[in-house]
Amino acid sequence: SKLTSLGQLEMTWRSRVHFHPLLVRVLHKSRLRYYGKPEKKLDMPYQAYFEVADGSGMMSMVLWNSLCPEWYNSIKVGTVLLLEQYAIKTSYPFKTQPTPGDSQMKRFATIEISLNVRDPPTKISIIPEEMVKPDWGLPEVKYRFITRSELDDLPNNHSCDVIGLVTFVGRAERARKREHGEDFWLYRWAHAIDGTSDQPFILELFATSQPDVFEHIHPMTYLVCTQMRVVRDLTENLSSTIYLTTSNESQIFITGWHKGQPYTKDTKVKNFIQWTKTQSEADQMKKTVIGGYYPFPRPPNNFLKY
Repeated sequence: SKLTSLGQLEMTWRSRVHFHPLLVRVLHKSRLRYYGKPEKKLDMPYQAYFEVADGSGMMSMVLWNSLCPEWYNSIKVGTVLLLEQYAIKTSYPFKTQPTPGDSQMKRFATIEISLNVRDPPTKISIIPEEMVKPDWGLPEVKYRFITRSELDDLPNNHSCDVIGLVTFVGRAERARKREHGEDFWLYRWAHAIDGTSDQPFILELFATSQPDVFEHIHPMTYLVCTQMRVVRDLTENLSSTIYLTTSNESQIFITGWHKGQPYTKDTKVKNFIQWTKTQSEADQMKKTVIGGYYPFPRPPNNFLKY
């Protein structure tokens, strides 16, 4: 059928009501958002953002309401989609922006693709990877993997992807979203090593929309975390402890979930796998820890500083 591109959409969307089908690859995926309120009578108040791209650039795509339980788990990073009968809306200005793996990619930030059950009823088709043709010009998923030895030089809030062997995982903890609110964030701390430094990655992992992965992080698993943000204390000296925290677009993968993921082709991932083959499993097992209370960042040594 006659296709359109994201670049053409941006130029012509105001003058059209119906749009030609789109062929895009998913580059980023946000966590699922629940926006239900007691006074609003919505059956499925869910929303999820994806960043999708074709040869012309990248744009946000929003999955609404009952399409979320139907499609959210099937649409993964790297999935190729054929979209028909979608709507175009002006972008929501306050949403989070993932950092693209390809810094040269053009971003269409003024509009977003809206997928709904009606007005119009969107048709979504997943194209199997073996049927994707090179002449469609769809971009590959690119990552920004770093090693532990590179982390100390990175600025606060820098976005990166990491892979490591888990040596510690803490219990799940809760933090209030707002001071007197009823809602909580669920998170846990983990340490992972990659052989490039004596220090581990310290990871603050908030529960994303992958409970099956979040609950099964354990020592000796290979952990991949994408779209992590660097957190460093800017007030103290630069030698203070640095850690990584999840963002709205973070994805977490553990042993058993890596097969077929786009990052398996990345050079730093391959280097890490080579390093693990040189390690003795028994030696690493002796150094692993699970559970317990993990106060971090550590409080000062004396009460005066505290």
